[in-house]
Amino acid sequence: MRHGNKLNHLGRKSAHRKAMISNMACSLIQHKRITTTVAKAKALRVFVEPLLTKAKTDSTHSRRVVFSYLQNKDIVSELFREIAPKIAERNGGYTRIIRTGFRLGDNAETCMIELVDFNTVYTKETAKKTTRRSRRGGGSKASETSVSQTVTDGIEEAVLVTDDASIEESVSVAEETAVVEEAPVAEETAAVEVAPVAEETAVVEEAPVAEETAVVEEAPSEEETKADNNSTSDDHEAKDENPENKSEEA
Repeated sequence: MRHGNKLNHLGRKSAHRKAMISNMACSLIQHKRITTTVAKAKALRVFVEPLLTKAKTDSTHSRRVVFSYLQNKDIVSELFREIAPKIAERNGGYTRIIRTGFRLGDNAETCMIELVDFNTVYTKETAKKTTRRSRRGGGSKASETSVSQTVTDGIEEAVLVTDDASIEESVSVAEETAVVEEAPVAEETAAVEVAPVAEETAVVEEAPVAEETAVVEEAPSEEETKADNNSTSDDHEAKDENPENKSEEA
């Protein structure tokens, strides 16, 4: 009878049992599930779940306490970095025992013990439906509304596509007009306006000024000016003599 016998010794002495349970806990943390007997799995669950609760508070004291049980720095760092954030919202019950039958050699009952939050089969999230359907003859209306929504969505997409195409065409037309209109203007202004102005200023303005200055400035000389002055004085004397003669004759 097992009255008051709460600890299963597992047929081993205390030192051997502690080392075995510590190694099993390290394997469970590393691989997230292991296969063993039901008796060892129950003893492991009692040993590892308090350590998982301790890992929720990431502090130096918590790490030292967990390391005193596991004696493995890599496993302790993995426990605090990977496992603790996933089990932060769970209040106990971190492990699950799944019985797998009996062993052939000694007919011992075997099982698989795993961490609950790392089983992707059981924790698979189902997609939530966003539409609600009523059972009171609303099926036809719902289908009509869905069809109308799809049609309107298709029309809006077509309008957007046509708008994009029209915008691209307008941009291409604007670029072509800019290229076609701007190039001849630049050529005409360079060929028509600049060249004639240079030629006219050179031919029309500079040539007559040079000739006039040569004719006007070089014509009068000193001898000619003296002869002109003498001729003008003789003319004045002759004019003065002519009125006297006219008065005598009268």
